[in-house]
Amino acid sequence: MLNALDFGAIFAAPYGQQLVRGLWITLRLTLNSWILAMLIGIALATLHETRIRPFERFVAAFVAYHRNVPILVQIFLWYFGMPQVLPVSVQTWVNAHNGEITYASIAIGLCMSAYVSEDIRSGLRAIPLGQHEASRALGMSFMQSMRLVVLPQAIRHAMPLLINHTVLLFKSTSLAMVIGAAEVTYTVRQIENETFRTFSAYAVATAFYLCVSVSLMLVGEHIAKRSNLSAR
Repeated sequence: MLNALDFGAIFAAPYGQQLVRGLWITLRLTLNSWILAMLIGIALATLHETRIRPFERFVAAFVAYHRNVPILVQIFLWYFGMPQVLPVSVQTWVNAHNGEITYASIAIGLCMSAYVSEDIRSGLRAIPLGQHEASRALGMSFMQSMRLVVLPQAIRHAMPLLINHTVLLFKSTSLAMVIGAAEVTYTVRQIENETFRTFSAYAVATAFYLCVSVSLMLVGEHIAKRSNLSAR
């Protein structure tokens, strides 16, 4: 009878190397998606602040779609659907450069950018109107005012929400397993199928997600506290 608590078998060769690779791919997915989510989220929030009706409607539609369609469906759309409308040369290049990771990063990043934009918009609402007016009175353009004065303060106000959604983004990377991205969950499932040590395999995955999630929350809280101190 197999020992359910035999963790040594999970880390033994070649499974240990597979697990490390899965950890690296998960962190890579997280970083790629987070960068994309922050860039697009900030751009959407800025676009909405222009108060130009077509831009506002575009942002509203973007946010509504990505917040109401499950991330899993969005991943399927990007992985199975988007290649059908891309040029063959682009399809070939993406598939040759870890297509599963690329499409999953885009899908998760775009989805989470909708949440990031709403987080930043909530931070923008906390900024006194006088900040906008003062920066414009100093001769700054709209973009200069947003980049140098308003957005830094808005991000500081939105930090708790951004931290929560960063943790959510990290956990959502596990969905990439459905398209064959060899991240932690996919790797652990493969190891469990070969070793039949179900508890040990998934306990390792659970510990990894728990440790990284708690670490992200602690780092985020530290950054938020320092931001609050620097704002005084």
